[in-house]
Amino acid sequence: MERVDIKDFQKLDIKIGTIKKAEVPEWSHWVMKLTVDLGSPPAGGGERTIFAGIMKFYKPEDLEGRQFPFIVNLEPKKIGPEGDFSEGMMLMADIGDETPPTLLIPAKKVPAGTKVH
Repeated sequence: MERVDIKDFQKLDIKIGTIKKAEVPEWSHWVMKLTVDLGSPPAGGGERTIFAGIMKFYKPEDLEGRQFPFIVNLEPKKIGPEGDFSEGMMLMADIGDETPPTLLIPAKKVPAGTKVH
């Protein structure tokens, strides 16, 4: 595994977001489309669309209204045939195989957009 120095790590903007809506795009067999509240600017920057490859393990109702950590300063990535872009990445623990990824959940509710250090 390649090591990174602290300056590289500090480039990541990780914030707690609240999932307002989770849906499965008609074309998808793997990703779920999430509408994530990342707080008011400057804390987080409003709502973002973030796709997560968790449809095989979770249903939209498992996620809506819950909080999770997201990397929010990644370059947007085109997802699917309809021109949608993912504007971040949901963090989770994944041990591989067919085991569902473990969703990382804050121990208590915090304001959307709270920075993770």
